[in-house]
Amino acid sequence: MSAKRTLQPLAAEAVAAPGLARSPRPAIVPPSGAAGGHVERNPGTPLDLDVVLALRVNRSAVERRAATISTRRTVKKEWQAAWLLRAITLMDLTTLQGDDTAGNVRRLCAKARRPVRAELLQALGAEGLGIRVGAVCVYHALVPTAVEALAGSEIPVAAVSTGFPAGLNPFAQKLEEIRASVAAGAREIDIVITRGHVLTGNWQALYDEVKAFREACGDAHMKAILATGELATLTNVARASMVAMQAGADFIKTSTGKESVNATLPFSLVMTRMIREYQERTGHLVGYKPAGGIRTAKQALEFLYLMKEELGRRWLEPDLFRFGASSLLTDVERQLEHFVTGRYSAAHRHPMV
Repeated sequence: MSAKRTLQPLAAEAVAAPGLARSPRPAIVPPSGAAGGHVERNPGTPLDLDVVLALRVNRSAVERRAATISTRRTVKKEWQAAWLLRAITLMDLTTLQGDDTAGNVRRLCAKARRPVRAELLQALGAEGLGIRVGAVCVYHALVPTAVEALAGSEIPVAAVSTGFPAGLNPFAQKLEEIRASVAAGAREIDIVITRGHVLTGNWQALYDEVKAFREACGDAHMKAILATGELATLTNVARASMVAMQAGADFIKTSTGKESVNATLPFSLVMTRMIREYQERTGHLVGYKPAGGIRTAKQALEFLYLMKEELGRRWLEPDLFRFGASSLLTDVERQLEHFVTGRYSAAHRHPMV
């Protein structure tokens, strides 16, 4: 079987409309203002504590539902290759290590421009699709390096901010860090909330904090990192998600990647249902970013199944869904090579940096 001949009609669909068994609920249609392939930004709403405090989550029910994600839906062969190409376009390619240097950020940006080897794309019939990642995510100090390395590519630079990962810097310093990253060229800002506001139920303080961060971001899109593994209960995850969206977050994100528990399907199920509830109440679409611990193509597909089932086709676009990933791309590329050749290659054949 020729992989190129078989995949070619599906490869275009990897960027247009990946296939999966029909979702049990209809897809949410984006509002009329969501034109040009980009959703309108979430303007936020006044804090509605009646809505927030009414939220309750049944953990056992969530865990049972999450356990069915990988068993009820699957894609194989050509369709799997197409979905994996789509997954690449949804990645925030990330390096957030203490030993980051300008050199390894430049190499990461080169990988972001060409995430899959040219000969592999040719074999897949996907060389004309312009496959690239959704963004490159770095610390503030390396934003200028990443902006320079990505010049002309239209790939945005995302900067982690507000005292990442703990979020315990002085408030004024957090705001200044956001403004400095935007001034340096970051088009997306990943902020971290103060977990103590959630754990003590101080929803007004959380709302005011996230709203101030959103104002400091200006035109840069803001992703609110909830650090779900540190919020104690799924009810807290649901309430923090709703408050962050009411305060104007463009995305809600699970984790910094530094917690002991990061992105999981139960956390994701709760957060995606809060996104759906917020959309139904306000008409505003908010994106979702699972981050931390997503290392394999199989895991990535499970998150894509979840998005398709819970929120619909529209949330398989980079303006509404991202993976926070540092090593995921390596396994995805290995799986694509296996589809083409029937053999798994060594990971060093697909280096991230």
